[in-house]
Amino acid sequence: MNRNNRAQLHKYEPPNWASSLKSIPKYSIKLAQRNTPIHSWNLPDAPKEFSIFIKRDDLTGCALSGNKVRKLEFVLADALDKKCDTVITCGGLPSNHCRTTAVAAKQLGLNCYLLLRSSNQETVNVGYKGNRLLSRMAGSNIILVPELKYKSGLKPMMEKMAEKLRQQGSAPYLVEVGGSSYTGLFGYLTAFQEMMDQNLLVDFDDIVLTVGSGGTAAGIAIANYLTGSKLKCHAVNVYDDDAYVYSKINEELQAAGLPVQAEDIIDVIGGHHLPGYGRPTQEDLEYVLEISSSTGVFIDPVYNIKAVRGMLAEMNNNPERFQGNRILYIHTGGCFGLFDGKIDSVLTSSRCTQYNSEILCWRDINDPLPI
Repeated sequence: MNRNNRAQLHKYEPPNWASSLKSIPKYSIKLAQRNTPIHSWNLPDAPKEFSIFIKRDDLTGCALSGNKVRKLEFVLADALDKKCDTVITCGGLPSNHCRTTAVAAKQLGLNCYLLLRSSNQETVNVGYKGNRLLSRMAGSNIILVPELKYKSGLKPMMEKMAEKLRQQGSAPYLVEVGGSSYTGLFGYLTAFQEMMDQNLLVDFDDIVLTVGSGGTAAGIAIANYLTGSKLKCHAVNVYDDDAYVYSKINEELQAAGLPVQAEDIIDVIGGHHLPGYGRPTQEDLEYVLEISSSTGVFIDPVYNIKAVRGMLAEMNNNPERFQGNRILYIHTGGCFGLFDGKIDSVLTSSRCTQYNSEILCWRDINDPLPI
C-alpha cells in the first residue's frame, strides 16, 4: 500500500455508548457525505394518522450514494490497514454494493473484482445499464457466477479467487456480500449517532428501513439497543427468508459480545418481497413514479420500493405493529437502479399520464404556446 493510501486512514473513536463492544475497528476512511438531512415525506396514500419523515442516505454521495458507502468506510479502511491491494466482493447483477465498492476501490487505488450472480452466463448480455454502467466505467473486473447462496456458494468462490490472486503476487481482501461484516456495521453505529444529533430519540417512535444482506439493519438495531433508546426498529425484507436476517444479526450480536437476541431488538417484516428479489411489479414501478412526481424523492425498484410499500401495507392493515405514529424511514439509496430500463414502459403508459407530463414542442417564439 502506498503512503497516500495510508494517510487516508483515520483513527476511529466510537461513540461512548459503543465503547464496550468487542473488536472495535482501529480505523475508518472518509468516503461518504455525512449529516444527510431528515425531512417530512408526504407519501401518496399514507394513512393520515401516521407522520412519516425520511433520512436521506441516498444523498451520501454521487457515484458513492446510498447506505453501502458508510459500511465501506470501515471495511476498506481495514483492507488498507492490512496492506491489501485488491478487493473481491459479490452481489446480484444490479448490485448497489458492488457498484459502490468498484468506485471506492478505484478512488483508493485498489483493484476490484466483482462476482455478479446471473442466471444468464452469456457475458454479452450483461449490458451497460444502471449500476453495471458505473461498475464497468470504474474499471472493475466483472465475473458472472451462478445464482448461489453466499456462504455455501459465493464465499468459497471468492476464497478460491483470492488464492489465485495471491499466487500471482496480489494481496486480496474479501468484502462480504453487501459489505455486511461485523466491521461494516460500525458504519451504521456512526450513522445512528448522526441521527441522535438530529434529534432522533425525541422526534420519532419507530425507524423503518429495507433489509437484504442484513448489515445496515444490524447496525441500526444494535445502536438502538446500546443507547437505551425507546424507539422500535423495523426492517422490511426484500428476500423471502426472514430467519436469515435474524440469524445474521445474531451473528453480529455474538461478535460484539452483547447478551441479547435479534428477535428482541428488531422487527423483521416479511411477505412484501414478491415476485422476488430484483423483480419489481408493474404496481411497484407505477408507485416509484407516483412518489417521485409528487415528492421529488427517487426510490429504487429493488430495495426501497418494496420496503415503502411494505411499510404502508403494515400501517393500513396492522397499525399496532408500530410503537407510535411518528415514523422515520431510512432511504438507503440505489437510484441508479432506475436506469436499467424497467421504468421506461411506465413513463409511456396511459395509466400514468397524471404523474408523467407529456413532452411538448415549441419551435418558434411566434408559434402558439403549446400550453
